[in-house]
Amino acid sequence: MIRPEQLLAPTADGLFCPLGGFHIDPVRPVERALITHGHGDHARSGHDRVLATAETLRIMAARYGEDFANGGTPAKLGEAMRIGDVTVSFHPAGHVLGSAQIAVEAEGCRIVVSGDYKRRRDPTCLPFEPVACDVFITEATFGLPVFRHPDDGVEIHKLLTSLKDFPERTHLVGAYALGKAQRIICRLREEGYREPIYIHGALEKLCRLYEEEGIDLGELLPATLDAGSKTDFAGAIVVCPPSAFSDRWARRFPDPLPCFASGWMAIRQRAKQRGVELPLIVSDHCDWQELTETIEEIAPGEVWVTHGREEALVRWCALSGIAARPLHMVGYEDEAE
Repeated sequence: MIRPEQLLAPTADGLFCPLGGFHIDPVRPVERALITHGHGDHARSGHDRVLATAETLRIMAARYGEDFANGGTPAKLGEAMRIGDVTVSFHPAGHVLGSAQIAVEAEGCRIVVSGDYKRRRDPTCLPFEPVACDVFITEATFGLPVFRHPDDGVEIHKLLTSLKDFPERTHLVGAYALGKAQRIICRLREEGYREPIYIHGALEKLCRLYEEEGIDLGELLPATLDAGSKTDFAGAIVVCPPSAFSDRWARRFPDPLPCFASGWMAIRQRAKQRGVELPLIVSDHCDWQELTETIEEIAPGEVWVTHGREEALVRWCALSGIAARPLHMVGYEDEAE
């Protein structure tokens, strides 16, 4: 059987498969790129050829323009494809719309690259699918025992309760433009919120894309004050990129109440530093328990940790009798989670 290191190896450009001649989520332009999902630290423009799910290709085109690569090929989930001397297949990752794990197999060895993933239910994307493998390459964004994310329903009810308690204030909900914003909107709808939700202009294109993919976000209106008065937004929910909190745009609303939906809101100091009054602990990544339970469920022969809090997860694997090592990959950010 081929050794895993001969099948996939970390390089300065990203994970490289010499037998297939491709990179997975490369950080620089390459000849052939396989992309796990559309977030900017994993899906960059400038590659010659890109293989990704149809949704991820649409997201990349929306973010970078139709010419983001010289050519793009959609991958069907679960369908085996031959690339060079390896077989490749894509499987749901549960992270955002179109996100996928990538399985690479040759000569009896299978490696699964998780990309970013989560195990919680999310109405805006397919759930994570465990795939048996010899080596599981996992992220570890929240790879410390201190991270235990609550049920997102609890956090959504915090927001709805605050709306009732402070009907005169505009609730500004900071949420990453791809995935988190749409998930928050969908969960609000599931919990019975039927009022219009206002969105920052930076979210409009991706929200429209989600709706075109069959995800109902309800009535969305532009969060603009060009018409009407400030009081029109009293008691309203406005979803925006977290960076908009510091813009003049945010100060135009009546007594804005800053909220931030992120797994990092479990750290009170981070919320305080950002001036967040209502932290919402909603993550699109696994917490510590989900990371370890996923490894136990898949039961790989080895675990490689690609980015995040690598050392703690590697240590847990060692104590559990699982061979593991950190890959120390650079170029993958987690601050925008």
